[in-house]
Amino acid sequence: MGKKEMATKHDLIIAHIESLPVGERISVRGIAKELDVSEGTAYRAIKDAENSGIVSTIQRVGTIRIERKLKKHIEKLTFAEVSKIVEGEVLGGSAGLEKDLNKFVIGAMEEKAMERYITPGSLMIVGNRTNVQKLALKEGAAVLITGGFETTPEIEAIADEQALPIISTTYDTFTVATMINRALSDQLIKKDILLVGDIYMPLDKTQYLETTELVKDYKALSELTTHTRFPVVNKNRRVVGIVTAKDVLEKSDQQVIERIMTKDPRMAKKTMSVASVSHQMIWEGLEVMPVVTDDLSLLGIVTRQDIMKAMQLVQRQPQVSDTISDQIAGQIQMVEHDFEGNKLEQPEFRFIVTPQMVNELGTISFGVLSEIIASAAKRSLLINQRRNTWIEQVNLHYFRLIQLESEVVLRPKILEFGRRSAKLDIEIFIENSLVGKAIVVCQVMERP
Repeated sequence: MGKKEMATKHDLIIAHIESLPVGERISVRGIAKELDVSEGTAYRAIKDAENSGIVSTIQRVGTIRIERKLKKHIEKLTFAEVSKIVEGEVLGGSAGLEKDLNKFVIGAMEEKAMERYITPGSLMIVGNRTNVQKLALKEGAAVLITGGFETTPEIEAIADEQALPIISTTYDTFTVATMINRALSDQLIKKDILLVGDIYMPLDKTQYLETTELVKDYKALSELTTHTRFPVVNKNRRVVGIVTAKDVLEKSDQQVIERIMTKDPRMAKKTMSVASVSHQMIWEGLEVMPVVTDDLSLLGIVTRQDIMKAMQLVQRQPQVSDTISDQIAGQIQMVEHDFEGNKLEQPEFRFIVTPQMVNELGTISFGVLSEIIASAAKRSLLINQRRNTWIEQVNLHYFRLIQLESEVVLRPKILEFGRRSAKLDIEIFIENSLVGKAIVVCQVMERP
């Protein structure tokens, strides 16, 4: 069974692996023999080392010691990444390319005025003002020279000495500032997307069974952990099934797990979004999904409860990114009273069609209207049922084209609301004239 080994042996193996030179091959048998531990203990420690990023398994090569892959602060960019974004040429200070960019400063002011803005780790964006380039480097900032200008050998030498990059690009100052801002914004959006790797239960805390074990082993593990669902792995620790209480019902204690398990179960990867895994778990009624590597080796599990808690947390967090979806949703106004001040039975949603919302014909883009309808549906269910939802399907019909600067009113009506799904009818009006209609189907998130 998936029992946790003594920490001292585990830590000893990890320390040994960390002491090996980069590129050294590692084997379960070799580690077990050298450190006098069981092969099972060695295997689990090597897998833990792989999860920690100090070893890697390569097809037809084996498991080797690698440099630790540190998780970067995704909201930051390195100067090397900035150089790629602006298609730059590094003139000096290449030793500092992997340093993080904290902020950027545009050198369009007098030297005395800009001194207060230059901080270590910042990036000075400037043209061919060599005095400003030198000032920035002396204050601990890297330099990005716009307009395709070069610099002097003296400044290149200072950049090398300070290990601060000095980069030249042919783009102008406004363009590079826009490019860097876009890159930072994209990084924040990526950070907001919750992945399975952020929430899953790792292998050392996961209980599992092997194909050769028996129903009595399942019962013992279930009694010990109070859980009823376990991944099933083969001798190589690759996931081949799931076993649940339903599978063992009325089965003999001597029945082999492989004979009764559910084969080829749904599995998740660490890089999958929590939203996509939630979709599978809700609609297929899954309580547990094994988390695996590309070769199906078990990394851990993710439970339905973990998914629901994580997604509820995301809903409550302040929005720090600025996606197109955010921009559209921000222009929708919820209205609870009519023009005479009377309370409406159901809240309405109103917005004005802006130039950014239209297509080449000057009418509202189909995609924008779909996004507005989806936002209205989610907010309506949150108000009426106190439940968060995810859009499954939007069936939209135009009756009349919606022109630029039109004031549009959306009137949602809940048709069905169940444990797992909801259906809404949303009517679209301009000046009390029906111009469109949508049927929206949503997934309903369970309360954690």
